[in-house]
Amino acid sequence: MNALLSVSDKTGIVEFAQALHALGIKLISTGGTAKLLADAKLPVTEVAELTAFPEMLDGRVKTLHPKVHGGLLARRDVPEHMAALKAHQIDTIDLLVVNLYPFEATVAKPGCTLEDAIENIDIGGPAMVRSAAKNWKDVGVLTDASQYPAVLDELKTNGKLSDKLRFALSVAAFNRIANYDAAISNYLSAINEDGTHAAFSAQANSNMVKLQDLRYGENPHQSAAFYRDLYPAPGSLVTARQLQGKELSYNNIADGDAAWECVKSFEVPACVIVKHANPCGVAMGKDALEAYSKAFQTDPTSAFGGIIAFNRVVDGAAAQAVSKQFVEVLMAPGYTPEALAVFKAKANVRVLEISLDGVKRDGKNAWERGQNSHDVKRVGSGLLIQTADNHVLQRSDLKVVTKKAPTPQQLEDLLFAWKVGKFVKSNAIVFCKDGMTMGVGAGQMSRLDSARIASIKAQHANLSLQGTVVASDAFFPFRDGLDVVVDAGATCVIQPGGSMRDQEVIDAADERGVAMVFSGVRHFRH
Repeated sequence: MNALLSVSDKTGIVEFAQALHALGIKLISTGGTAKLLADAKLPVTEVAELTAFPEMLDGRVKTLHPKVHGGLLARRDVPEHMAALKAHQIDTIDLLVVNLYPFEATVAKPGCTLEDAIENIDIGGPAMVRSAAKNWKDVGVLTDASQYPAVLDELKTNGKLSDKLRFALSVAAFNRIANYDAAISNYLSAINEDGTHAAFSAQANSNMVKLQDLRYGENPHQSAAFYRDLYPAPGSLVTARQLQGKELSYNNIADGDAAWECVKSFEVPACVIVKHANPCGVAMGKDALEAYSKAFQTDPTSAFGGIIAFNRVVDGAAAQAVSKQFVEVLMAPGYTPEALAVFKAKANVRVLEISLDGVKRDGKNAWERGQNSHDVKRVGSGLLIQTADNHVLQRSDLKVVTKKAPTPQQLEDLLFAWKVGKFVKSNAIVFCKDGMTMGVGAGQMSRLDSARIASIKAQHANLSLQGTVVASDAFFPFRDGLDVVVDAGATCVIQPGGSMRDQEVIDAADERGVAMVFSGVRHFRH
């Protein structure tokens, strides 16, 4: 049996080659990999010796040769193929170990030039991988160091690889090539004529990995599956570990993402309860229990059967409180043994653990902060792609536009309300006070109706809106919306501004004796 090893990432390659040699497998290699194996005192045949042709063009051409591809592509069950190999003195290659030039890592580096990118486009590697993967019935192809143990186990046990493993390796190889080519296409098609990079490439290639098939989609008559990005951001829902409960549904995942993205935006202990993709209760507290208790007060009716997310470890006290209501999914960065014991009695509750390790609140980019860099929405035969709404409002961004200014406490509540409003479907109106939501109006065609619904929900929850602040995700086009929230008890309002009737609304706020600040940023969420 012959194995050809040619890797850029040399993690574990020496140990793997030693194990192959111990099994009597002949080692063939190229360039740096061959030198590494020779330095480890392993007998290795260089490809240049195999092909009787030297590497050339700075290593660009070394494996593109019939003695390599003939050995990979020949079908062992076709006599004519084997006769051709014998006639041309070509040996079969039964195992191929190749990982590709690090194109993705190269272009991710600051200051990467087009020349750097081009030089890290692998040619010979993908060609060999495709040849071996096509001939999977006879050749095992490894494209990642994580595959080494399984291959060695079968070789040691059976002396050969099973059809099942060779096919799985082939599929993984074609997936790797597809992702590699997609990365190259995305990068190169984003380069403008003047050498600058466009925000969006001329061709958008998706790299997604299926996590699981789902029982059904948004409704029982729809089928569905759950996919993740090839390289998911840290602390995102797709990295969750399910500790107990029924299988997640399509709606569980969609609502869970809304809850998790909202709760992890808070630096202090917080709890978010989501129902049908909208936060129905959000609050901060000194710990998980207090945050949950306050969030639940906002809308106990809607919280029934909801999704609950914490950004702190859930302890026994918080678990006891949560267990008193019907909850579909619970998410947190961790749970104490006492908390897990409480939920064990509720076997159907889906309990997810999502690590926030690696999430940098002061990170330089969205990925470091555990956020998506882009949002994608499917339309008929097309996609809408935009940069994600990752804007974080600072106190210094606020512009007081009324005669009356907010108090320091009101400013804190305004920033809290604004953060919550970002995750509420438009048109969004959010009443808040003392770090908790008091009434949420979501998804109405009229901002006026959202304001009325938020007020009605507060009344049903027996919450007084006197002295609350209000966040509106977009500007008030007329004063009537402002009058509704002030009539309900609001004393301070935050909105983006930007309407042709801004002054009319400002004058109304002054007339009603309330403070108003402009954020300068809109948060539509459709």
